[in-house]
Amino acid sequence: MVWNKLRAHHAATADRRFETLLDAARAADFSATAGDMRLDYAKTNIDADARGLLFDLLDQTGVAAKRDAMFTGAPINDTEGRAVLHTALRNLDGGPVLVDGSDVMPAVLDTLDRMADFASAVRDGAYKGQGGKITDVVNIGIGGSDLGPAMAARALAPYHDGPRCHFVSNVDPADIAGVLRHCDPATTLVIVASKTFTTIETMTNARTAQAWMAQSVSDTGAQFAALSTAADKTAAFGIDPARIFGFADWVGGRYSLWGPIGLSLMIAIGPDAFRAFLRGAQAMDVHFRAADWYENLPALLAVVGIWHNQICGYPTRAVLPYDNNLSRLPAYLQQLEMESNGKGVAMDGSDLPVASGPVVWGEPGTNGQHAFYQLIHQGTGVVPCEFLVAARGHEDDLHHQHQLLVANCLAQSEALMRGRSLDEARAKIADKFTGEELDRQARHRVFTGNRPSVTIAYPQLTPFVLGQIIALYEHRVFVEGVVLGLNSYDQWGVELGKELATALQPVVEGSTGAEGKDASTAALVGFLRQNGV
Repeated sequence: MVWNKLRAHHAATADRRFETLLDAARAADFSATAGDMRLDYAKTNIDADARGLLFDLLDQTGVAAKRDAMFTGAPINDTEGRAVLHTALRNLDGGPVLVDGSDVMPAVLDTLDRMADFASAVRDGAYKGQGGKITDVVNIGIGGSDLGPAMAARALAPYHDGPRCHFVSNVDPADIAGVLRHCDPATTLVIVASKTFTTIETMTNARTAQAWMAQSVSDTGAQFAALSTAADKTAAFGIDPARIFGFADWVGGRYSLWGPIGLSLMIAIGPDAFRAFLRGAQAMDVHFRAADWYENLPALLAVVGIWHNQICGYPTRAVLPYDNNLSRLPAYLQQLEMESNGKGVAMDGSDLPVASGPVVWGEPGTNGQHAFYQLIHQGTGVVPCEFLVAARGHEDDLHHQHQLLVANCLAQSEALMRGRSLDEARAKIADKFTGEELDRQARHRVFTGNRPSVTIAYPQLTPFVLGQIIALYEHRVFVEGVVLGLNSYDQWGVELGKELATALQPVVEGSTGAEGKDASTAALVGFLRQNGV
């Protein structure tokens, strides 16, 4: 069994200093490129034998066949009986994609054209709202309807030449109040992103925005657009069908940025830049389908993740973009990876026999270096790190400062690998201490090293490159899910909390009692009601 062979290989090599493996040949062999993007995984303990076994795992679990089934519209989300076709949303010139015998591409491209027409009208002032010109766009959503566009809008801030974009997701009233405080109702477009138009947090915020707008705007519906398939509910809200953009049930929320959910991004950067974003993702799709495992970036990133989590047992994964515009990428990947592969049941309904995935977290460098890197370097646990870095920023007059950023990124991965021995630590402070105190002080300065990382490097964070990065991680999640034998495209784990929240609301409001609730919950409700909830 390949899993057992991998575990045995890890046990036999776990104490090896992988720095000793690293020479020019390994640096070339344990890296790969897709277009102008480079993935380096040479600073890990994966050797040729481990990599071969990991590729055997891909073959034995049928990753290639499942990949082809996904791209051709087969219902691989079999707990919900759906195809998984977010890739169709960026299939700009890839030919037909069939679902139940029907080509979905004409409708996809028609919706993209409608989005482009509306975005252009907002940007050039043809769509005026009731204040003469739209100056602000407020996207109201949650989960995939917020994290994707909010992350991408921040990432592509250098390309913004349209109205200001704001994002509201939390039902905490502080979120929407903080955004609307800086907007004018007459010049604000509100986009409500909810496929069913029933998501409680989104619709609560949408009604709050509607009431805010009604204070100074006669026709509130004229200032709203909807990303939804619920035509009856959007009509009841007063939104013209011309400003409603729907998407099929074969597009999951956390994979939906490429279509109507990306409308706010398109308004911010323009239709041409948005299409470049789609083309970057499409390029990664083509690479994922065509490249062999040794050159396949999503497959390589996936097997590195499997090695570190399921084989080595490292429970977390840090995503560390040395690109401040990617500050929301770790949060986006938390949902993408943990909601997709945070499962305990295999496709056949049996208990999953291996760990289902790591906790994903992170922050941009260099901020993290002055916060949690202490634990990464000297803590007792190992945290595999994924660094992202661009050769160039967008501030040409500050290129020297960007070079400092790049140096920090490369230094961190080197430091994680090399560490510092006790003898090196002693030598570093021998002019300050002697005897037992020298030894004591030196031990505080030891870095064990041998801590793995991968680095994703690219020329500059453009719309095309951002599309590549997001698609790379999407396909990584897919590969890991197939290998683990789970369904990456449902999310039943979010349902129970929603159901209980609905039942608890009247208890919190005081219209019903707390009978039937556990003692802890009942006591907390009592305390919060005593204090004004």
